[in-house]
Amino acid sequence: MSLRKTVASLSLAAATLGSSFAPTLAAQPAAVGETPVPSLAPMVKRISPSVVNIATRGTIKEQGQRNPLLDDPFFRRFFDAPPDQAPRERQFQSAGSGVIVDAKNGYIITNHHVIANASEITITLLDNRSFTATVIGSDEGSDIAVLQAKQPNLVPMPLGDSTKLEVGDYVVAIGNPFGLQHTVTYGIVSALGRSGINPDGYEDFIQTDASINPGNSGGALVNLRGELEGINSAILSRSGGNIGIGFAIPVNMVKSVMDQLVRFGQVKRGVLGVNIYDVTPDIAKEFGLTESRGALVAGVVQGSAADRAGVKTGDIITSVNGVNTKGAGELRATVGMLRVGDKVELGLLRDGKARKITAMITEKSEAESLDAASLNKSLDGADLGNAADEAGVLVGSVQEGSPAAQTGLRANDVIVAVGRTRVTNLKQFREAMKGAKVPFLNVKRGSALLLIPIR
Repeated sequence: MSLRKTVASLSLAAATLGSSFAPTLAAQPAAVGETPVPSLAPMVKRISPSVVNIATRGTIKEQGQRNPLLDDPFFRRFFDAPPDQAPRERQFQSAGSGVIVDAKNGYIITNHHVIANASEITITLLDNRSFTATVIGSDEGSDIAVLQAKQPNLVPMPLGDSTKLEVGDYVVAIGNPFGLQHTVTYGIVSALGRSGINPDGYEDFIQTDASINPGNSGGALVNLRGELEGINSAILSRSGGNIGIGFAIPVNMVKSVMDQLVRFGQVKRGVLGVNIYDVTPDIAKEFGLTESRGALVAGVVQGSAADRAGVKTGDIITSVNGVNTKGAGELRATVGMLRVGDKVELGLLRDGKARKITAMITEKSEAESLDAASLNKSLDGADLGNAADEAGVLVGSVQEGSPAAQTGLRANDVIVAVGRTRVTNLKQFREAMKGAKVPFLNVKRGSALLLIPIR
């Protein structure tokens, strides 16, 4: 029997068993004929003690369903209704997984959502030892938490390098799905750089078809060398069970977050001070690009890190520290994982020419936030006229709730260009709008310059 047929036979058997193996499987024969039988058992036995079960207990407050009649003061007085009810408290308990990464200090990595609101956290090892753990720090944005439980004879898992992962690499997931301790599943890396699962999060997920189910959260995704490549975090499912689309947080992101949580107890997330969009095929065509890659700078906050470094509205950021940037989400996640004060080299395209500039990451503040322009199909509802001294097109007023208002235009905005076409009056503006397949309005708002896309 050929090695290829042997592997195929093993794969078929694994599929029949639900793609799940436990460390206690009966011993495999060393060979079939003269062909060695491949097995993950030695690696699984070596690293399984590093994966722990996490049980949590706590209390959450929830506002029960409220009778709308209670909002009427007359009704409340007539029927002698009680005062506003305080949120009800509900006890909860849940289970998840974690990975020991530092035996000396007792550090265990898991997901933020595994231990959120927990007042009691219990760790159970493969050898059935149980003990309590404390939270060193937790970050909702990256969904990473660091626990500490100093105990003897802990076994840490070696950390890999997730930047070396490629689509098609074999990976193994270890966790505690549905309370079944130390379940091992295998699959491949289905995709890299996935985002958009949580719009408010900082995401760069590894997608895998290794079975991940409820209870696997916080568990390990490892390569065939037994090195940690990611922390299992989420699944895409209509039923709540595995359908072959699972997501893990890359270990390189985990390292960065863990370092800050251990040092500061929180993540001091950095910002550039830009408002950005993905470069779509239409945008690439409008800017004369050959591929749809990078993040289009739609606005630069005055006085921000990007402003001081020389980033301009209309620039396209193509790389960070020499690593290509696929889109706005990836850029946001990359910058969000950098420390405040870090210097970062940005690769830019400006007027079709490549540039490199260096910016220093600053701490996020409310003063450095820009409202993202809403997209719409027209400028209906905006009163447009010529600005003084041929400075552009003045937005005199914007009707509330109109398409123009939803687009993001405001009264006293001055439109100075459509895409890369400079306009100095209303006539030029209308001509430029007719000829633009994907119009971008360059808008002056006070001292800021914004780039607003119109669809």
